[in-house]
Amino acid sequence: MAEPENMMEKVSTRPQTAPAAAPLRDRLAKLRDSDLWYSFRAHPSAIFAVVLLAFVAITAFLAPLITPQNPYDLAALELWNSEIPPIWDAEGQWPYLLGTDTQGRDILSAILYGSRISLIIGFASVLLALSVGLALGLVAGYFGGWIDNVIMRVGDVLLSMPFILIAILITAIASASLPTALKDVLAAPILIFAIAVPSWVQYARTVRASAMVEARKEYVQAARLIRVRAWRIMLHHILPNCMTPIMVAATLNFGLAILSEATLSFLGVGMPPDQPSLGTLIRIGNQYLFSGLWWIVVFPSIQLCLIVLSVNMIGDWLRDALNPKLR
Repeated sequence: MAEPENMMEKVSTRPQTAPAAAPLRDRLAKLRDSDLWYSFRAHPSAIFAVVLLAFVAITAFLAPLITPQNPYDLAALELWNSEIPPIWDAEGQWPYLLGTDTQGRDILSAILYGSRISLIIGFASVLLALSVGLALGLVAGYFGGWIDNVIMRVGDVLLSMPFILIAILITAIASASLPTALKDVLAAPILIFAIAVPSWVQYARTVRASAMVEARKEYVQAARLIRVRAWRIMLHHILPNCMTPIMVAATLNFGLAILSEATLSFLGVGMPPDQPSLGTLIRIGNQYLFSGLWWIVVFPSIQLCLIVLSVNMIGDWLRDALNPKLR
């Protein structure tokens, strides 16, 4: 009688693994049948932009495995290999496909490492601004009154000043108040904070407008009647209905954040030269643009343009795909 009991145990334990995989299969099937996936397959420019951005991101994060040197390691730099032109030039040398700069740093390696820094700073700043903007926008739209007035007036003050001046002011204050040993270490977090501070207002205003409309609907009133907590209503009822414009804004602001980081680094208040982002590489290469070393500035600029172009193309596709008037 032991064998049937063991068989019953096996039979009873087998179906327990099926429900765990079922939600994933259902979500994938729902995604394949969605209008968004159909719009993506029918949009060649969106496919091209996603492939291009994925290629840039993969090569950037796999840079230690595919590049001939680490541009951050000063011991790996050789001055006698400086100012080498690209490989297709008569004076080009292997393995420096895109040439070297005045310090012997491989341009391709510097671009890939710099792209990784630019992508991380851009994504982190958008994520921080999105989190703050969503929270403040939901609170302002749901509660209204003096809370709404305070949050929106702070946002109006930030919008009244140029974006780049606010970022420069924040980086300047941080650099002046931090010890010298911490300036380079905290350069990336300071940039993320400086870009996110003036960026959260757009998300807050968008979410506030949607939250004010949703807060007056019957399902929210019903949730209030049964005494559902305010934070639960905001997160589980109002927020999902506000995400369509937020997704488009976040995608487009991702490219803007990368450009902002490049601008700050180009002005000398961003990443230091020993941790070069794309903006830092462009700033360094711009000094040698008219001395014949054109590749030092041209190739990082092309990489920056490709990243921002792909992000903007994805944002344009999302705006059209999520717009119900265009369906």
